Amino acid sequence: MNKGAIIAIVLVALVAIFGVSTYNGLVGMNETVNGKWSQVDNQLQRRADLIPNLVNTVKGYAAHEQAAIQAVSDARSKLVGAQGVGDKAAAAGEMNSALSRLLAIAENYPNLKADKNFRALQDELAGTENRIAVARKDYNDAVQGYNTKIKTFPQSMFAGMLGFGQREYFKAEEGAKQVPQVQF
Repeated sequence: MNKGAIIAIVLVALVAIFGVSTYNGLVGMNETVNGKWSQVDNQLQRRADLIPNLVNTVKGYAAHEQAAIQAVSDARSKLVGAQGVGDKAAAAGEMNSALSRLLAIAENYPNLKADKNFRALQDELAGTENRIAVARKDYNDAVQGYNTKIKTFPQSMFAGMLGFGQREYFKAEEGAKQVPQVQF
């Protein structure tokens, strides 16, 4: 075998090894993003599962606050039915707004605020909100790493050909940077 053939075989082998390594790395990063999204989705579902209990507790004390109670129920339905990162983010934003209004109404009812079930649900909800924030951060960090990887050379040459596209961040909803106005 001549020297040129050996060099060609070595180059082809190196390109193949690099290609396989790049592919496997992208698959791993994509699965990490999927796993992190699953955690966000899991926490959003946990929050949605807490909502009916919270709504029923508030109904017992503030039955005439039907508009706020209905807004929470509607937002929950949208969140449960949302598909994809963008839809989930929008539905989560609507849920945050509706819950804020419902919890603000609860401030007008001292007996409700003192109710042990309401307090327990409020604590669970606060814990879930913290879990959602952590899961969103972890997801967005994974998306950033993945998106950076598929956009940098030389992986960018293979990513598109192998079907690896950019992933969507879980963005804060419109108005999230505004301080909510609560009036009693």
